[in-house]
Amino acid sequence: MHLESVTLCPHKYPTSEHYPFNLNIFHETGKISFTSPVTCFAGENGTGKSTLLKAICRRCGIHIWEEVQRTRVDLNPYEDDLYKVVDVKWTDGPVPGSFFASEIFRHFTQLLDEWAVTNPGLFKYFGGKSLITQSHGQSLISFFKSRYQIKGIYFLDEPEAALSPKSQLELLRVLKSISEAGHAQFIIATHSPILMACPRARIYSFDSAPIKRIDYEETEHYRIYKDFIQYRDKYLDEL
Repeated sequence: MHLESVTLCPHKYPTSEHYPFNLNIFHETGKISFTSPVTCFAGENGTGKSTLLKAICRRCGIHIWEEVQRTRVDLNPYEDDLYKVVDVKWTDGPVPGSFFASEIFRHFTQLLDEWAVTNPGLFKYFGGKSLITQSHGQSLISFFKSRYQIKGIYFLDEPEAALSPKSQLELLRVLKSISEAGHAQFIIATHSPILMACPRARIYSFDSAPIKRIDYEETEHYRIYKDFIQYRDKYLDEL
């Protein structure tokens, strides 16, 4: 593992009244250890998994590609400050990496096209052609296959959001193959039982405090999908 562990430091929190510092889960969780090339953060929306994912990413010194901030009516000055009170422990020193989220990927593909006007050779790293000319699912898989060949640590925030089940299986193949190669580590916030099924993946549940490791079959995502497929008529009758 490139990243060995992450420690939350509640005694350093600047407030307990504003998000994310008002979440009980960040007060009761101490250290999270990473013992597998693939770690999944699972839990309901609003439990803090994406927030912690971004905080760890920033603490690791990895840039998060984001749009320019817009004016907001109710501005939370602490919203992006969790990384300031998170400690990370490396195995053999920091490594490079990247952060992926579906909503910012489109901006990257547009900029890549602009750069390729003067340097068409850039496309050889992404399936040999513009990502914009590929279907969204194809462009994502082309990006994953190329980017994750580089040694580093990679953060993915709900990558399944723009992927069909078939494309999720393709991403699962990429994760399995590259993690077995031993040069990359993945930390993924996800709702996808397909991605959580990655061999040797460690799953951390955010559904109750403190954050704890659970088995695949214990995840609510697995249980709901399995029950719905087996007892679809019962679920539909209860709607």
